[in-house]
Amino acid sequence: MTWRVGIVIPARDEEERIGACLAAVTAAVARSGCPAITCVVADRCTDATADRARAAGADVVLVNHLPRYVGDVRNIGFRYVGDRLGAVAERTWLLSTDADTLVAPTWVLDHLRHAAAGADAVAGAVDLDDPHVLPSDALARYTALVAGRVAGRTHGHAYAANLGVRGSAFQHVGGFPAVEYGEEHALLIRLRRAGLHVVSPTDVRARTSARRDGRARGGLADLLSTLA
Repeated sequence: MTWRVGIVIPARDEEERIGACLAAVTAAVARSGCPAITCVVADRCTDATADRARAAGADVVLVNHLPRYVGDVRNIGFRYVGDRLGAVAERTWLLSTDADTLVAPTWVLDHLRHAAAGADAVAGAVDLDDPHVLPSDALARYTALVAGRVAGRTHGHAYAANLGVRGSAFQHVGGFPAVEYGEEHALLIRLRRAGLHVVSPTDVRARTSARRDGRARGGLADLLSTLA
């Protein structure tokens, strides 16, 4: 049975980055050959993010005007694409990335390889797309921090910019918890406590911005700002 894939990208004032993000996602979907829906959730944008997402080929653009935690914004997209796919939830794979992230051409296939091997969720790894923008000492501290939680082919990090979950597992735990930040960590905790199989492989990768003025409190940008 063919996998069906839903990709959700929350975006707040990301008119400069959403086109490149969607181009990378579109290439990864095309390589996978799977039926897919790409959904951008424009979160309280004051710029042309929604229009540029439509122009860049997003299958659907949802617009949120209310103040919500970013996990709730992701839930809006995940639940929408899950309903639209109408597939057997066991063979539905829901993917999360961010508007300042460029996924690899094999991104969808990489996730599905682990899903086919029995994973209910895949916490992928992230590389900095433009590490040169960081002060050298901050980059050194970040590199050491990341390396300290890598053991062989697995790692101990969680990034919403590179996260996948089986549709049935997402439904079972009720989606992302309502937390102010760290929603990807909170979701993985829910999944593990429910006895579901979560893997954190180093071979599923994406590249994300090293900017220090992020859109979500408590995210990677805040960490990089602190290290700098």
